Amino acid sequence: MTEMKAILIVGILLIALGVISLAFQGITYKTDKEVINVGPIQASAETTKRIPLPPALGAMALVGGAILTGAGLKKKLKKSKES
Repeated sequence: MTEMKAILIVGILLIALGVISLAFQGITYKTDKEVINVGPIQASAETTKRIPLPPALGAMALVGGAILTGAGLKKKLKKSKES
């Protein structure tokens, strides 16, 4: 894999992660916690937890991805002009 392809792939991945981060603004997951376990009687509670992702993180990923994609495309165009 050439350097320009790697830069393009990383840039596109960062753009995708930035958009997803801005759209969902966090990661939500569920956990089961056993509340009561006395003989044959069992009870559990499902709790939902959220890990917030700051919008600035998504914006930085989006901007960084755009810069890397632009740099990769610039290298690709420069190399195609030389050929």
